[in-house]
Amino acid sequence: MEILRIRALRGPNLWSRKTAMLVTVHCTPEECDLTRLPGLASRLRALFPAIGTLTTEDGSPTSLAHVLQFAAAVLQQEAGVAIGFARTVPTSEAGVYQVVVEYREEAVGRQAIDAALALIQAASGQAQTTFDGAAIINGLRELDEHERLGPSTGSIAQAALARGIPLRRLTRGSLVQFGWGSRQRRIQAAEVDATSTVAESIAQDKELTKKLLLAAGVPVPLGRPVASLDEAWQVAQEVGLPVVAKPQDGNQGKGVTVNIQTRAELEAAYRAAEKYGVVMVEKYLPGQDYRLLVVGSRLAAAARREPPQVIGDGQHSVRELVDIVNLDPRRSDGHATSLTRIRLDDIALGQLQLQGLTPESVPEPGRKVVLRHNANLSTGGSATDVTDSVHPAVAASAVAAAQMVGLDICGVDVVCESVERPLEEQAGGVVEVNAAPGLRMHLAPSFGQPRPIGKYVVDMLFEKGNDGRIPLISVTGTNGKTTTARLIAHLLMAHGLTTGMTNTDGIYINGRQIESGDCSGPRSARNVLFHPLVDAAVLEVARGGILREGLGFDQSQVAVVTNIGEGDHLGLNYIDTVQELAQVKAVTVRNVSPKGHAVLNAEDPLVAAMASATPGQVIYFAMDKHHPILAAHRSQGRRSVFVEGDAIVATEGAWRDSIPLAEIPITQHGRIGFQVQNVMAAVAAAWAVGLPAQTIRRGLASFVNDSDNAPGRFNTLQINGATVVADYGHNPDAMRALVQVVQATPAGKRVLVISAAGDRRDEDIRAQTSILATAFDEAILYQDAAQRGRAHGEVLALLREGFERMRDQPGYRIGHLEEIHGEMQAIDAAIARLQPGDFCLVLIDQVEQALAHLRRLAAL
Repeated sequence: MEILRIRALRGPNLWSRKTAMLVTVHCTPEECDLTRLPGLASRLRALFPAIGTLTTEDGSPTSLAHVLQFAAAVLQQEAGVAIGFARTVPTSEAGVYQVVVEYREEAVGRQAIDAALALIQAASGQAQTTFDGAAIINGLRELDEHERLGPSTGSIAQAALARGIPLRRLTRGSLVQFGWGSRQRRIQAAEVDATSTVAESIAQDKELTKKLLLAAGVPVPLGRPVASLDEAWQVAQEVGLPVVAKPQDGNQGKGVTVNIQTRAELEAAYRAAEKYGVVMVEKYLPGQDYRLLVVGSRLAAAARREPPQVIGDGQHSVRELVDIVNLDPRRSDGHATSLTRIRLDDIALGQLQLQGLTPESVPEPGRKVVLRHNANLSTGGSATDVTDSVHPAVAASAVAAAQMVGLDICGVDVVCESVERPLEEQAGGVVEVNAAPGLRMHLAPSFGQPRPIGKYVVDMLFEKGNDGRIPLISVTGTNGKTTTARLIAHLLMAHGLTTGMTNTDGIYINGRQIESGDCSGPRSARNVLFHPLVDAAVLEVARGGILREGLGFDQSQVAVVTNIGEGDHLGLNYIDTVQELAQVKAVTVRNVSPKGHAVLNAEDPLVAAMASATPGQVIYFAMDKHHPILAAHRSQGRRSVFVEGDAIVATEGAWRDSIPLAEIPITQHGRIGFQVQNVMAAVAAAWAVGLPAQTIRRGLASFVNDSDNAPGRFNTLQINGATVVADYGHNPDAMRALVQVVQATPAGKRVLVISAAGDRRDEDIRAQTSILATAFDEAILYQDAAQRGRAHGEVLALLREGFERMRDQPGYRIGHLEEIHGEMQAIDAAIARLQPGDFCLVLIDQVEQALAHLRRLAAL
């Protein structure tokens, strides 16, 4: 079996809404049926028993491609990754399959594919080493733990998804964006975008924090920073022993020593703290260690923390007891689990020494052996939830501390005998305020009730009813996508919305191009949704991007499908028929919000049929108001857009509005039929996002179809008294639409300038000139810049064959036919043949260069 290609589908795709690895493989005839490979199935199960029965759901022969699917899916599941979708699909090419396997983390999905291939090779005798399933699964588990969001960020992400808020991870770390465009918010771990660096700096400076908290009336321990051991002892004498020594700027309990009783202990503590900067000495507060979590203006959770410790049993050494505690599956070396493994490091050894113990000592039964005085979970401590026991005055002190420092999410460390009484009554106080606090102790406490911290954070970021989404309109189809997208964006901007748009010409923010080239794929869509100023997005969606990577968004408010017709790009990526192409385009329709709309062309059967696939409502549009599908839709009182007389009409139930075609310049009083269709689609989309009728009318009236506003979309110029139209049409359906307009345009002589892209089928290239042969008197064929895999002159020969096919047919008009190499040279040759009153259609390839060349000629 040969791997031809591996791709990551990072959004909703042809097969699923889930992220998935897409692997294209080729199998020999024997590999297409395991029964023709005796003993292989049993060897596979022997090496990896969890792979199961190796039978397909539909009863078709099991191929090695199916084995790859089964193994990659089961390997992830055995590693604890919750995935369920996997499928193997044969293509039109013999022996070639597409294997689709869901993943949660892309790196894990890729490694699972590699491991599945290694299993097949080992079972086939191709690998030099044996397949170690246990080691591979453990590697996948470790990689998943490394790659996935940690518990703090993950809890917020899950809460956002539960609210329907879209999210995107911006780095491999904890930086996550929630929402889109101008409604987006960002977090990094348990820190939000509104938190200032000033607040963070204050929280890190423990002395400054104490001053501010005192000003706010929050109890804090006495003490100050010191510059030497002698000064540290002096402060200890001033505030009274016992004391605490800690770094003035620190976190996670690093360098902190508590309950210091003697100068010798203070000296050791001072040395430990000065490794992290300036040392503070302050009064030791007796009692228990509590962490109070403040989110926004509320106390979200509270936990009593216990330092890492073991309990003697009279049989095991301290080292052995630590190993036993660390067997708890909730403990790991990182932050991915609710608890952290206890470490016998220098600090722990020092604590043992203070208790007269070593790691090899065997404590008597019931003796508590403390391995650290600080109770941070990151150093092996544990936590008990006490949220419901916190006295209102203690909660108020915690909130006041967080707000005085300026932290939206704040961990307030309190030492007191009990949080059930005010701090002032028990000589308790706030000993530290933490930015970006860990949430593990509240999400999964060692004892007590877990708290939904992620939900509290999301509720703080997004008020009720706000899902962080901006209006998103996707536009797909065979023809008219770019013009329709431009029209919709123009209407949104007319409503005052800062609008981001992607299409085959580039990325635009409020009409300003920020990137050029074909930007109809998912990467460009994501870039628009990242932009912090964008209030609405109009995204042209091409088939290639869907097949290559999936959609760049999880769902849209509106999905527009202009047409399918005879299709385009057939024969590429195993999409060979218009029915298959329609399935690809329908991905946008299947991923409309349940509260959204699919805008569908009722006159295109394949598009109209997509209505059954959408979870939203349908708006049909059609040139013929009596079309059966549109008529049935209208009779049910549903939204419809159609042409009636000389106007575009929109109806819903008894409501009705119309816009005269004479007020829509792009249609040239309705003469350009395909532009009328584009306008109907745009009107329906604008209606679906709630734009007022007056705004739609005003926007349509101001949309000018020139080479600046809609390059390559029936741009009309006057050159030497002749009408010259430049268009980017490049498939048979586009040619038919152009012929209708050309034949309705009065002219003397009609001249055609045409080439074709080499990545079309031979019959599609021939069909273009066959269609145009009855509409033009002269034709100039040119070879474009990119032949896309075709031999020199091959495209020109196919175009000529299309004309020759029609030579003996009624209506054939071509009296002059020539070939020219070079687009600008072909344009010049055509212009030289024009007289005043003539008409020339230039089917351009290099859009910007050709339009600039034509504008120069028009200016002469």
